[in-house]
Amino acid sequence: MLPDIPMHPLHEALAQIVSALGLDSASTPIDQLLAYLDLLQRWNATYNLTAVRDPQQMLTQHLADCLAVVGPMSRQLAQVPAAKGEVSRPLRILDVGSGGGLPGVILAAMFPSWQVVCVDTVGKKAAFIRQAAVELGLGNLGAEHARVETLRAEPFDVITSRAFSSLVDFTRLTRNLLATQGVWMAMKGKAPAAELSALPDEIEVFHVEPLIVPGLNAERCLVWMRRAVAPSVVAVDH
Repeated sequence: MLPDIPMHPLHEALAQIVSALGLDSASTPIDQLLAYLDLLQRWNATYNLTAVRDPQQMLTQHLADCLAVVGPMSRQLAQVPAAKGEVSRPLRILDVGSGGGLPGVILAAMFPSWQVVCVDTVGKKAAFIRQAAVELGLGNLGAEHARVETLRAEPFDVITSRAFSSLVDFTRLTRNLLATQGVWMAMKGKAPAAELSALPDEIEVFHVEPLIVPGLNAERCLVWMRRAVAPSVVAVDH
């Protein structure tokens, strides 16, 4: 008889978070997510990937925080129209200033049919994400060590960030990487009124979506943006 494999000490806590968020427990790779948490903790001891050190706090402040965007992203991307004549392809997601892979690694694990690219200016962080992709078996996850404004890649359906920069800088630096029908999704704390009012007219904020993160007593929201549609010019005969 094979010996029983002990359950991860945070398995039940993560399962409760998944349930509280209304996610499908059967399709949520809990063991894979916990393996990522362990890997993050192990690398953090040497490479300082995150200021959060305690595994329980990592679970709430990192995993739960990022899992809270899974439902909203899934609903939004279901509405992304295919370009005319385009053959069906995997959706492409860019995570800007990904750090230790938040939320990019989480999204790659939750949506194996998506292609997720994380970009960060710190080489050790990009190296960690590449190692995570190998150890977790995430063939749909890639990492780039670069400034996002210098990145050359095919357009992305969603460009996301978590505490990367102001909304103005976020959209300005990534505008050339956004697909025609693509959207920006910025993870924020309290709705950033000043940042929203500073956006140029060519950026349309079409939804500010409040989030409730299980176990986290703090405000969270998603700011959804896209290119504004230019008004039609009507010719007038004189």
